[in-house]
Amino acid sequence: MSDAPRLYHASGLAAGAVVSLSDTAHRHVLALRLVPGDAVTLFSGDGLEWPAQLVEAGKRQSVAKLQMPLECDRESPLRVTLVQGICVADRMDWLVQKATELGVAAIRPVITQRTIIRLSKERQDRRELHWQAVATSACEQCGRNRVPEIRPSLALADFLATDDAAGLRLMLVPGASDRLSDLPKPQQVSVVVGPEGGLSELEMSLLASRGYRAIRVGPRILRTETAPLAAIAIMQSVWGDL
Repeated sequence: MSDAPRLYHASGLAAGAVVSLSDTAHRHVLALRLVPGDAVTLFSGDGLEWPAQLVEAGKRQSVAKLQMPLECDRESPLRVTLVQGICVADRMDWLVQKATELGVAAIRPVITQRTIIRLSKERQDRRELHWQAVATSACEQCGRNRVPEIRPSLALADFLATDDAAGLRLMLVPGASDRLSDLPKPQQVSVVVGPEGGLSELEMSLLASRGYRAIRVGPRILRTETAPLAAIAIMQSVWGDL
């Protein structure tokens, strides 16, 4: 992996193209004190990365000239979808960032009976855009060239009504008898994690009726932002690419 700073650019990438970087990427250029002639790497989320050279790094904009793209597949062979009960803002941000670094393919925020945060549709839309930006920033840092999709938030029952996930279906439940190492190796897995306070008995029963199997990650009760990361790390170690 190149040492050049990695910057997300949504579209318009082509060999030899000269592109004006997004405001977010421009702020990154300014923060790193980059100057014309410095190398950067651009990616748009399609699996390619583009070596480039800054040709302008002024106060108002940054411009880069692209070279030939490179195919750099750093995705896990295990496709993990995290179905996460929405938790308070700083915990959710941290969770999205670290789950992205660990290789999740998608994150589905859900509203459960014990969800503390209740937002209007407008504010929830803004939070989802923010979480997508957090995931994108995490990809810049960790070297991924595909950005996990943060899907629109749904009530857990509404999520289950439209859930067509293939592969293994799991829910994290303290005290469950099964462990990840007891299960057969899947190619895809969806894992449901409750918010602060966990999943209710009714929700666990509903999930079980839809094929979700209760598993634990050790004998201790983990926080809502810790449990999914521990589970994903174990999955990647046992079934994925760690």
